[in-house]
Amino acid sequence: MPFIFFGFVRRLSTSKWFGAILLFILLNGRGALLESTYLIGLGSYDITGPAADVNMMGYANMEQIASGIHFRLQARTFIVAEPQGNRVVFVNLDACMASQIVTIKVLERLKARYGDLYNEQNVAISGIHTHAGPGGYLQYVVYIVTSLGFVHQSFDVIVDGIDKSITQAHENLRPGSIFVNKGELLDAGINRSPSAYLNNPAEEKSKYNYDVDKEMTLLKFVDDVWGPVGSFTWFATHGTSMSRTNSLISGDNKGAAARFMEDWFENDVSLEDVDSLYANKSGVVRIPRRVSSIIPDLREDRRELMELASTFQSSSGRPATRTLSISKRVRNTLRKADKPQFVSAFCQSNCGDVSPNVLGAFCIDTGLPCEFNHSTCNGKNELCYGRGPGYPDEFESTRIIGERQFRKALEIFNEASEKLKGKVRYRHTYVDFSDLQITIPKDGGSESVKTCPAAMGFSFAAGTTDGPGAFDFKQGDNQGNAFWRLVGGLLKTPNEEQINCQHPKPILLDTGEMKEPYDWAPSILPVQILQIGQLVILCVPGEFTTMAGRRLRDVVKMVLTSEGNGEFNSNTRIVIAGLTNAYSQYVTTFEEYQVQRYEGASTLYGPHTLSAYIQEFKKLASSLITNQKVEPGPRPPDLLDQQISLLPPVILDTTPLGVSFGDVKTDIPPNSTFKWGDIVKVIFWSACPRNDLLTGGTYALVEILQDNENWVPAYDDDDFCLRFKWSRPAKLSPRSYATIEWRVPELAVPGVYRISHFGASKDLFGSIRHFTGTSSAFVVA
Repeated sequence: MPFIFFGFVRRLSTSKWFGAILLFILLNGRGALLESTYLIGLGSYDITGPAADVNMMGYANMEQIASGIHFRLQARTFIVAEPQGNRVVFVNLDACMASQIVTIKVLERLKARYGDLYNEQNVAISGIHTHAGPGGYLQYVVYIVTSLGFVHQSFDVIVDGIDKSITQAHENLRPGSIFVNKGELLDAGINRSPSAYLNNPAEEKSKYNYDVDKEMTLLKFVDDVWGPVGSFTWFATHGTSMSRTNSLISGDNKGAAARFMEDWFENDVSLEDVDSLYANKSGVVRIPRRVSSIIPDLREDRRELMELASTFQSSSGRPATRTLSISKRVRNTLRKADKPQFVSAFCQSNCGDVSPNVLGAFCIDTGLPCEFNHSTCNGKNELCYGRGPGYPDEFESTRIIGERQFRKALEIFNEASEKLKGKVRYRHTYVDFSDLQITIPKDGGSESVKTCPAAMGFSFAAGTTDGPGAFDFKQGDNQGNAFWRLVGGLLKTPNEEQINCQHPKPILLDTGEMKEPYDWAPSILPVQILQIGQLVILCVPGEFTTMAGRRLRDVVKMVLTSEGNGEFNSNTRIVIAGLTNAYSQYVTTFEEYQVQRYEGASTLYGPHTLSAYIQEFKKLASSLITNQKVEPGPRPPDLLDQQISLLPPVILDTTPLGVSFGDVKTDIPPNSTFKWGDIVKVIFWSACPRNDLLTGGTYALVEILQDNENWVPAYDDDDFCLRFKWSRPAKLSPRSYATIEWRVPELAVPGVYRISHFGASKDLFGSIRHFTGTSSAFVVA
């Protein structure tokens, strides 16, 4: 065909060249459209919760209270549909985990809008497991104790964001293709409980090169008209690069990877130039697309820039509209109305025992490695901490682990060539894991066992090397002690049957049998399979350890390949989507459970929990390939109306006499010039961020001067280089400050800049008033 085409072109006059080429492109484009198997749609929406006063979800540390933003959180969605058939929805949340009550309420909204098109069968909502997001959005007591109960603001913004993200994806549905690829990423995770992993059978361990999964799986979404429009990856590593003392909202390493991938697509740089996007390293000036078109001349000398900057002094705080913050957000100003937004998500997998703190765990008092079996230092677990690659800088560790995932994703994104082809299908059921009968193999025969009501062991309170607990708890404790057993018994003393069922776990909290003021832990959980051609996604409501995930994947693949009549083969891709649709803590292997490290102590339903999941997923896999219906199972409870909220509201905000909200408290020194890697810092008089989450907007903005008179957005609080920090002079003070720090990135164009702050104040009568303020100008050269 190409040779015939070019022979034909040679006989054309020059004036007809363009028409011939256009005809060829159109014919090829039409062919591509006809080849499309699926409709694809992607969406993304801001779910950043309250950046003040709310306990963060993940470490269960009462002192970890949100007080600003590292970068914003998103709900990212893809929808894949057969043109006249089934469709599936996958939502990836920059949140610690999915929440059963969030899922319930999202499905109610979807039903009201779309009828039965989207439902619990074909919608999956998954969390990346960042430990730096606001808590209080789960419905079971044990998960909201540290947040002082349910936080409606955290809950509402997540539900709204998921809803809008799915709506965007639905409205963006267009013909397109999906490519799948995989790659090995060696330096983004280590096993934080190796002594438990080693308790697995030697024959099983010998099948694997590593004690954690190193494989990343990626989907590349390509619109028939617009080309690449997004990517979703699955890779197992914990969202604990940010520590238990961090107070800035952050998507941690996976959220960072997503931000880097989306910005890479926006900036259109090569893989070799990726370093210049986020690291402050020496090199040539590279102009990002976000500002290159607005800078007419970069060769003005420093003196002229400083003279120009001196003419722009800080402005007094002044009233503003809420929409001003939204209109100033950098990515809103860059977005093209007629072109789909590029959406990239880095999803969680079987991360239960995988830490991003890849340098290992060390004692903070001696600097020596922690004791191997119990992760203690002189018998104390609270002195043992994992170290990330940027140690001691947790922000740098987050960047490095995020960039490693991003780099691998970019590599396999560019090389992806295997197209997904085949059916879109799904299966879903609810299972009561508190008393499930299971048949397991034993001595050439079988044995009937069962799961237990949920319970947490003593080692749960010890925490992990990513975030150790307190007091005298330690990992690997299968005995417990009388004092803490008495304390736990004040809430609920487990009966003999429960003790025997959970053995060898010594029960600290018998959460599955604690019902006051409402359920402390879930019993009914969703299990779900999504299929897109040769890709199968296993949606699990917890954190599977490495070996537990391997066993589940292997069993499902065996069922699909042995019973699927040739539809599935050895090339079938199976990924685990962890922390999906609900949350029920950890799932270890039976052998790991015996060791009772943190993960085993947090495996709620006893030693046979993994066997229960394997049994139920085998049923789903069989029904998928035989087109048999699955019983829906018992419905989980909706406890929204029973929630207790003890977080005090914002009463009012004030400033000193003669000071307005948005006034600069500490300005940039006069005649300041900054270079790459420097930190620019401004402090404003502010108000509590809980007054308005500024969803889709920004609290902090760096602007660059264009044409000596117009200020244009360059960076905001969704950029990795800009940090918004909020504080009060005293705990109960109605006064507060906003500190904005900008680490000048290498891609910052020389010029005149200023920093702006947006916020909302509350008066004694409850009225909310938005405000803004700006710093004096300064030079980057």
